[in-house]
Amino acid sequence: MRPDLKVYLGQQVTVVVDRPLGSRHPDHAIWYPVNYGYVPGTLAPDGEPIDAYLLGVFEPVREATGVVIAIVLRADDIEDKLVVAPAGKHYSASQIEALIEFQERFWDSRVVIAESLPATEI
Repeated sequence: MRPDLKVYLGQQVTVVVDRPLGSRHPDHAIWYPVNYGYVPGTLAPDGEPIDAYLLGVFEPVREATGVVIAIVLRADDIEDKLVVAPAGKHYSASQIEALIEFQERFWDSRVVIAESLPATEI
């Protein structure tokens, strides 16, 4: 069953980065212009931890703590993604879409930020 990632919006999490900024995907011709990893202690439908884009950190890192500022909903995949940024950093949905387009262009996805959800859905 697909977890509802909206519960993570506004929450502080730690992202373990397994694809640092500037690295390449091990199996595909994708270059990572942002840090990308996962949130330990969570579970995605693929049996692995929930994946997360880490924005606002402009050097490769192994781990970072930040706030979940958005979620990426994928209509044609079993997994959705989190978008995390350092506390106090804000991005609009269109800015996030531009930053993660390198990978999300392969999916039917949309970015949801807290401001775009009705109050009853937050």
